[in-house]
Amino acid sequence: MNNDRTSNPNIPPHTWKRPIGIGWDNPYTVRYASNLDDGPWHGMPLGGFGAGCIGRSPRGDFNLWHIDGGEHIFRSLPACQFSVFEETKGKKQAFALCTEPPKDGSLSSWKWYPCEGSSATSNVRDVTDGILKADGRREEKKKFQSSGTYHALYPRSWFVYENVFEAQLSCEQFSPILPNNYQESSYPVAMFEWVAHNPTDAPITLSIMLTWENIVGWFTNAVPPVPPLTKGGYGGVPVMVRDDGSPFYDYKPRWGESGGNLNLLVEDFHRIGCVMTRLSAGDEPQEGDGQWAIATITNPAVEVFYQTRWNPAGDGDDVWRNFSAEGFLLDDRDETAAAAGEQLACAIAVRFTIRPGKTRKIPFIIAWDLPVTEFASGVSYYRRYTDFFGRNGKNVWPIIRTAMKHSDTWRESIEAWQKPILERTDLSDRFKMALFNELYILTDGGTLWSAADERDPKGQFGVLECIDYRWYESLDVRLYGSFALLMLWPELEKSVMIAFARAISAGDDTPRIVGWNQAAAIRKAVGATPHDLGAPNEHPWEKTNYTSYQDCNLWKDLPCDFVLQVYRDFLLTGGTDCEFLQDCWPAIVEALAYLKTFDEDGDGIPENSGAPDQTFDDWQMRGISAYCGGLWLAALESAIAIGEILEDAAPEIIPNPQEKIVLYHSWLLQARPSYQEKLWNGQYYRLDSESKSEVVMADQLCGQFYAKLLGLPDIVPPECAVSALETVYDSCFLKFNEGEFGAANGVMLNGSPENPNATHPLEVWTGINFGLAAFLVQMGMEDKAFKLTDAVVKQIYENGLQFRTPEAITAGGTFRASHYLRAMAIWAIYYVLNRKTADVGR
Repeated sequence: MNNDRTSNPNIPPHTWKRPIGIGWDNPYTVRYASNLDDGPWHGMPLGGFGAGCIGRSPRGDFNLWHIDGGEHIFRSLPACQFSVFEETKGKKQAFALCTEPPKDGSLSSWKWYPCEGSSATSNVRDVTDGILKADGRREEKKKFQSSGTYHALYPRSWFVYENVFEAQLSCEQFSPILPNNYQESSYPVAMFEWVAHNPTDAPITLSIMLTWENIVGWFTNAVPPVPPLTKGGYGGVPVMVRDDGSPFYDYKPRWGESGGNLNLLVEDFHRIGCVMTRLSAGDEPQEGDGQWAIATITNPAVEVFYQTRWNPAGDGDDVWRNFSAEGFLLDDRDETAAAAGEQLACAIAVRFTIRPGKTRKIPFIIAWDLPVTEFASGVSYYRRYTDFFGRNGKNVWPIIRTAMKHSDTWRESIEAWQKPILERTDLSDRFKMALFNELYILTDGGTLWSAADERDPKGQFGVLECIDYRWYESLDVRLYGSFALLMLWPELEKSVMIAFARAISAGDDTPRIVGWNQAAAIRKAVGATPHDLGAPNEHPWEKTNYTSYQDCNLWKDLPCDFVLQVYRDFLLTGGTDCEFLQDCWPAIVEALAYLKTFDEDGDGIPENSGAPDQTFDDWQMRGISAYCGGLWLAALESAIAIGEILEDAAPEIIPNPQEKIVLYHSWLLQARPSYQEKLWNGQYYRLDSESKSEVVMADQLCGQFYAKLLGLPDIVPPECAVSALETVYDSCFLKFNEGEFGAANGVMLNGSPENPNATHPLEVWTGINFGLAAFLVQMGMEDKAFKLTDAVVKQIYENGLQFRTPEAITAGGTFRASHYLRAMAIWAIYYVLNRKTADVGR
């Protein structure tokens, strides 16, 4: 049998791949029991931004259901499945294409796809060369025959089935995720193109079946709302605190509640499929209301069968008996609604015969139309895709029709976008693979994308910090993690920054208890830069600062993060959008003035207070810190540059920016020498000015990286930056477990821990490592940058962390905070590599 690249040449050689159904010997496990650990069976998500997404794992089951905005459901739904029947030379076989049978005993009549193949001898994988016995004889172990390979290169993925069927079979899966596209990238649709080739000398009859359970109404919270709470509730579900001090709330979907659901057959010219809907009283859907659909095409060369109603909770014989015997379904059109407590599913199958040497392609489409996302009770938004398909929840078939018409063009556009990057010889295959696959979080990350209105002509956008820390667009995390959004969907990136600008002047004196030290605080001080744009159980974009692990009103990096990202977004999108700067300028002025009040000794730099008051929120810093102080210097330079641009571009709109420019110059003139004098030790920058720590902090010069990125004056002497960066590389990376895991956040010069019981310093943060690698590229150390990057990517993609990349990994094989936003910082490496001279400035 030909290998997967020969039988399906559309698969690039740069994918992440895994034998179908083969598990991991020793995958990473979660560091804290209260944190999410779904295990390693994650595949690439399918679906548009903010539309909800589904995921299909490398063993073939659909097991990720991020359908309700911001909520996480990870469980296999066995009735949602592809199955294949094959007949050739008088032999028949049929398999449901998942290697894991249902654990609840359902669908017991079905035959499930094997992890190990049997029908062919090529593509045999040796588990070992053998075992040397005590008498010196070598005992050969059984060779393992893979039954196929799963590939992923976001937003495309493939299953290639081998050594089981006589036909060569593959299935490509994708959604229309396209850069600089603000329409199709929002569509709630997934395409599946099957390619069947007959390499034998006899005809082969195949039938491909797609079954799907009617899950309309399942994806909304069944936990009843409660009145506003004194400790942070918002007219919704109660807010609680985990054992690690971070807030969370209870969520329970209406899983399995299918009463009133029904399935309809739709025949539409050459299209045929099943629409799954429910009995509804009106045209104003609530969260969870709407439709799902599965569809394929019909033509004279194929036979299409259907069954609109069967029982997914039974043994499955009502569809499997005929399908496994002859590859057909009963063409039974039953539109009876499900009774209370009953579940129902539908099925379509395409049967065809391939002559020797011939190939046939068969498309299937899954789409959904669930137009409403609700947050707190009574707070809801329409999704972005409804701008193009309507808002009544009855438009899933127009989505199917659109996908049928344009799917080939969408795939060609994805290939055209990726091709120049994939063809670069200066990038490793592993880097190319991770560069695209880390974009998965834009679909998977509880993503919101609201319908457009006059104030927000592209809608509002948000990605969760992660599932464990369930709040949107954490500003400190996106300092590195937003490069992908900026480079590929810049209007969405700007919309996020506009939301922060709107929030800075707002206040919220709701009392709360800080998780780290149980201190009392208010939720949001007027003028403070918010940490995040809120959570899915309240009102994202409007009610900010959801996290309560620390008092974010005291954080010293957030105002700087805001200013730097505003100027970055302006410069790196062409440097012409002065309206964007105008919208953000009042917030910049207010944010910097607020932060300057923490300059207690008058040396020009705000001091860290001792409580963790920056992105490393379990790591104490006292006095001036290298991390926050450097960001402050770079932010002042950015604010000066912004003021000068606005002074020229809009003097009649922005009143007297010159006054602020002079003020920021005076602060900067005082601060820069103070930073160098108090923190430089001759080799690197100290953690801070008061703790007497000698730790080498990996991200100590983030401010210098940003200054250079934006074409601003260096905040430290270049020779000091080089020395510090080389020290970080040597101590935090090479000497920390011999460079196996990546760079630890903070260790001693010899790579040992300052405090063996520390948390954040001894973690390897994936996004911080990618940011550090971007800095190395910027400083001309490309070989070191890619050695570091390669180490981190290897840990993620070889240890069961794919498509749930965590914030942190440890040398002990544990992780924390999966599905994390900051890891998209790998795109910062790509950006700086393309423009490492930083010639993007004024």
